[in-house]
Amino acid sequence: MLHSESPAARLELLSPARTADIGIEAVNHGADAVYIGGPAFGARAGAGNPLGEIERLARHAHRFDARVFVTLNTILRDDELEEARRAAWAAYELGADALIVQDMGLLEVDLPPIQLHASTQTDIRTPEKARFLQDVGFSQIVLARELTLKQIQAVRAALDPARCAIEFFIHGALCVAYSGQCYISHAHTGRSANRGDCSQACRLPYNVLDGQGRVVAHQSHVLSMKDNDQSANLATLIDAGVRSFKIEGRYKDMGYVKNLTAHYRRLLDRLLEQRPELARASSGHSVHHFTPDPQRSYNRGATDYFVNGRQADIGAFDAPTWAGLPVGHVTCVSRDAFELEGDAALANGDGLTYFDLQRELIGFRANKVERVADGRWRVWPADGMARLKDLRAGMEISRNTDTAWDRLLAGRSAERRIDVAMHLAEHPDGLQLALTDADGYRAEAVLARAFEPARDPQRAAEALRAGLDRLGNTIFAATRIDIDLPRPWFVPAGALNALRREAVERLEAARAAAFRPLPRAQPVSPPPQYPEDGLSYLANVFNHKARDFYARHGVRVIEAAYESHEEAGEVSLMITRHCVRYSLSLCPKQTAGVIGVAGTIRAEPLVLVNGSERLTLRFDCKPCEMHVVGRIKKSVLRQAAATPLQFYRARPPVSGATTTEPGHS
Repeated sequence: MLHSESPAARLELLSPARTADIGIEAVNHGADAVYIGGPAFGARAGAGNPLGEIERLARHAHRFDARVFVTLNTILRDDELEEARRAAWAAYELGADALIVQDMGLLEVDLPPIQLHASTQTDIRTPEKARFLQDVGFSQIVLARELTLKQIQAVRAALDPARCAIEFFIHGALCVAYSGQCYISHAHTGRSANRGDCSQACRLPYNVLDGQGRVVAHQSHVLSMKDNDQSANLATLIDAGVRSFKIEGRYKDMGYVKNLTAHYRRLLDRLLEQRPELARASSGHSVHHFTPDPQRSYNRGATDYFVNGRQADIGAFDAPTWAGLPVGHVTCVSRDAFELEGDAALANGDGLTYFDLQRELIGFRANKVERVADGRWRVWPADGMARLKDLRAGMEISRNTDTAWDRLLAGRSAERRIDVAMHLAEHPDGLQLALTDADGYRAEAVLARAFEPARDPQRAAEALRAGLDRLGNTIFAATRIDIDLPRPWFVPAGALNALRREAVERLEAARAAAFRPLPRAQPVSPPPQYPEDGLSYLANVFNHKARDFYARHGVRVIEAAYESHEEAGEVSLMITRHCVRYSLSLCPKQTAGVIGVAGTIRAEPLVLVNGSERLTLRFDCKPCEMHVVGRIKKSVLRQAAATPLQFYRARPPVSGATTTEPGHS
């Protein structure tokens, strides 16, 4: 039967879903699990879904033993905990299989018996923290994207693989900060990344100044990372202990999710063929009606980040958006069109891009294209030539919207089926059809009626086989059809269809009856001690239940979350493993041993400037980390003061409230 293997032997492909429809297609294209936001409290403010949509997605996913994880991973105020608790119960009752959680206050309320997964926002970088989260009841933990293979292996060694699985991001956009450790958005706009409303200051252009005010880099997107792509590292990640392979993208469209899910499904299936000791975490197989290609979906360039150690070229410094794939170079420019030469086939409506002489990305749509010769195209831009700054012969043109590709993915681009063996035999009342699927589930149906001998035995046998094989509107695909009759009978097509439908319905019912919810892990007793006895604002404690949780696990000093506004001075607004000095070849370690340079470059602060915004970069070379330092704006404090809200304070506010009472902004 399905999932007789231990949890440590199962590999899960986990895909994002902005909507239930996208989630359903993720399952069809091969996802073993899907993560989706509910009505509120998911760490993507614009990607919420009504609970009825969660139920619809779960109903479809469970047919293939695929799972649905609901994100409940923002930090919560005291006055939001009850609503979050009710949302958790509603998601559970409608079929959700797990909750993805950041706020430890939720572990102090009456949650349903649903599996808990620790969000990437919990910032899991050490074996000690991973072990703690396992011991308080998390069954799956999302490691920080910045970890190396060696660090992932260390986390695996600290865990019991039968109790807790390691989840790791393998594709998609990268936050430059350690997840959960970025406060720039809140400091500058009042929009908290920890509450799902990041303003993405990391994608802005900055001037980089040294200590003497000299410009080190001009209008460069120095905090913007390329996109994560672990396609080449899946085998080593499996060996390191990863069991859930997560694609980022709850804001992404249908085509992105289809393409990336299909891509990684194929890669993982090839590895499973080579590793018989491992199995996929859900049932069935997907047939894709296109060839997936991750480069054809939105991306800022590819990096495997820190998995194989620090790399120099991890930033998307030129542009924080997708330039697309090269399609050719400009050969001549006229008043209303231009010509280019290249191998790609262009189409009306394609989105094209190029970099102007200042290395700014210019994008436009092709209103009309015309092939003028083999490999040569004339392009009429939708908004005319006047706005195409610096476009001239020799410039490379790329395409970031391929209308033919989009049309392909807009249609039915995959089918998912579960293999089934069919056996038709005589029965005392007529005919019996027995079905046995690839997971060992079995169902039978009987057609009670008398039959006449077939006038054309060969044709009758072919008709029986063809009629049984008509499974196209089901979740099954026949891999074997045995017809065990002493003589060919003539069976009317309508009667055979009815027999097949009844057997298929009973097999689906047998599968549904055997479906089991994921088990909720029980915390160990006595309560484990948190690895540290003091927590700063970086722990994101925003409600009293979270404070009580940490106190119950031995933490003595518990500061309030940055969103509680107790850190009015300069603090680290972002902590990142990305180092601007290293990327600009100014790291002291890079210059060690270089004649005439060694000893002259120190990890002194740099300054980022964007308009009136100034941020200081400080470098902690021992752990090789960078801190982006700044302070909260007075306008944000005034805005918060105008809206009384209940949240945790470590220190009494000006009004004199005690630390045991809810704070008010």
